[in-house]
Amino acid sequence: MTIRTFTLVSSLAILVATSAQAAGPSDQLWMNVKLSPDERAALLEKELTLDERIGLLHGPMSMPIFGITKPEGAIGSAGYIPGIARLGVPALQESDASLGVTNPLGVRPGDGATALPSGLSLAATFNTRLAYEGGAVVGREARAKGFNVQLAGGVNLARDPRNGRNFEYLGEDPWLAGNLAGASIKGIEDQGIVSTIKHFSLNGQETSRHFANSVIDEAAHRESDLLAFQIAIEKGQPGSVMCAYNLVNGDYSCGNDHLLNTVLKGDWAYKGWVMSDWGAVHATDYIAKGLDQQSGEQLDAKVWFGAPLKAAVEKGEIPAARVSDASRRILRSMFAAGLFDKPVLPGGAIDYAANAEVAGAAAAEGIVLLKNRDGLLPLAATAKTIAVIGGHADAGVLSGGGSSQVVPPGGAKRMVPLGGEGMMGPFRSEYFNGSSPLAAIRKAAPNAKVSFDDGRYIAAAVAAAKAADIVVVFGNQWMGEGEDAADLSLPNGQDALIAAVATANPNTIVVLQTGGPVSMPWLGQAGAVVEAWYSGVKGGEAIADVLFGAVNPSGRLPMTFPASLAQYPREALPGRGVPEKTQFDVVYTEGADVGYRRFAQTDLKPLFPFGYGLSYTQFAYSNLKVTGGDTLTVGFDVANIGQRAGKDAPQVYLTDAAGKPVQRLIGFDKVDLKPGETRRLTFTADARLLGRFDAKARRWVIDAGRYQVGVGGASNDLALSGGAKLKAGILKP
Repeated sequence: MTIRTFTLVSSLAILVATSAQAAGPSDQLWMNVKLSPDERAALLEKELTLDERIGLLHGPMSMPIFGITKPEGAIGSAGYIPGIARLGVPALQESDASLGVTNPLGVRPGDGATALPSGLSLAATFNTRLAYEGGAVVGREARAKGFNVQLAGGVNLARDPRNGRNFEYLGEDPWLAGNLAGASIKGIEDQGIVSTIKHFSLNGQETSRHFANSVIDEAAHRESDLLAFQIAIEKGQPGSVMCAYNLVNGDYSCGNDHLLNTVLKGDWAYKGWVMSDWGAVHATDYIAKGLDQQSGEQLDAKVWFGAPLKAAVEKGEIPAARVSDASRRILRSMFAAGLFDKPVLPGGAIDYAANAEVAGAAAAEGIVLLKNRDGLLPLAATAKTIAVIGGHADAGVLSGGGSSQVVPPGGAKRMVPLGGEGMMGPFRSEYFNGSSPLAAIRKAAPNAKVSFDDGRYIAAAVAAAKAADIVVVFGNQWMGEGEDAADLSLPNGQDALIAAVATANPNTIVVLQTGGPVSMPWLGQAGAVVEAWYSGVKGGEAIADVLFGAVNPSGRLPMTFPASLAQYPREALPGRGVPEKTQFDVVYTEGADVGYRRFAQTDLKPLFPFGYGLSYTQFAYSNLKVTGGDTLTVGFDVANIGQRAGKDAPQVYLTDAAGKPVQRLIGFDKVDLKPGETRRLTFTADARLLGRFDAKARRWVIDAGRYQVGVGGASNDLALSGGAKLKAGILKP
């Protein structure tokens, strides 16, 4: 959703609530830490008046945009829910957070934060430990800045490579996305901060996102996007779920009784609260359909959960018990995160240098080496002349736009306004953060002459390329909230620039900074290709470390890179050309077969497959053992048979389910191996990944039979195969 580090003015409201808590009477039984969060929330909720309950269920945007005034007591960021001083209930200070604590439009002057690599970069690490550590950075910085709710946990599956927010999310596979999102959320929550998970569900494109009706079969939904959310919720325990702008099967996500009441709160027994996305509420009766809190209320037609809700309760149209349930859910998550016991106050110390190292490690591990002709990389220290071209590489690395935009301490090195109109107009700027790849390359090659050409004129860039031993040319694709890419090309004629440079010098390395897959018409001419994504506060150094071999690349693609848009079920983007404010359907005919699963089903050959990535060493797999029963247990050895230390991301895929050919990631890990080192890995599959969802019976079904698996380094490179028999089984939804 939206946009967001601190001013002392706002701390007064928090201090008032904290002081009231400290001075409260001894009969405040909910302050007994020996009680469970559920018990404490129930005790406190009983003390609330109707007005106090309703006060927890709606709140304003708290930044100066669209004529909005920052509310009194708010730090200034995405949202604010006033506290209840007489009972010691702290205010909720909410900031966008997936990639770091944001400061939208500089509402808090001079307050920067650690910019983590993009979600796709994190997904490319295949490393849950890095996801947790990144979440912990967000949580620590949020606490120090006075924010106690982080609007993090983006887990929407990448169903269309043009989606403007793919860069925030974690790729196209539910097991990968769910595990990484869960680890990141847990990292935030472990710092005593509430984290959300978003956007629930099927928020698959930005084009007319308020009017897109996502149409999907129930079983397919459960086996794909909903499964990603379910896994992340189980592993991360987020305090809140943020519903989405779009409709799902005819009902708005935030007023979708099936999604919120039947699935989330019913089948999954979720105990936290559902908050709306900002401007996603259309009626008061959404509370009966499962929504607990209206966020960014100024963006809606009415404060539906304010006076209209109170009137509806008083008339008996909305049960008072439902309002109590909603407020209790909010209090329950606040107790679970420790907001009552360890209040969050602005003014804490932040070790930005240490946090930057966490971000840098993730950036380096997320870089994917896509091509390396004749061992061009890593670059030899003996190179005499290196031409760096394009991409604002002198200023820093690119980041994605919209509500996730993080500005580092000290501000961005360069900001390039893109102009344009539309909802996210004020945020349509390319930010370059000061982590300069050019400077990092010069530091890594102190004895080389390193020149820089900005790439504006192809003729000048070609001349620079011809004069150099090595060329490093950058290709940038800015993506942002509120809009989708028109196609998969690099904008502003960059494909032509790269083709000309690579033709002029065969030793050309292309470094891509993109929000998702792009076409590569120049691929045949390039000597090497590196996908660096949006790499965060230490991205320039991470890129140089990979280019020069200080880091052995270990990133793997979390999204398929298609050969063309014709390989996708919706070549024409739904909603384009539809009259403004007109609902339209986005029909997900692929069902659960998202990304690589559909490529396998249709036998299409992508440009680069899911899970793909090269290394400067080689890995081998052996000694596969598969056992069955209630689920599959898969064990095998992975060995580094090359000459360099390196990290591998072994992947286990289900390839046949009781006679039905499939391809489904059921296990992955990240291992660091020295040359000649071997390690034994064992995976026990989540049985839901092996089964199918029976929508009529509302349960997971495991068919009896033989199940086959493949083990390897990418979805199309399975070195080992084996199988075992499973018993028939049934699992709760």
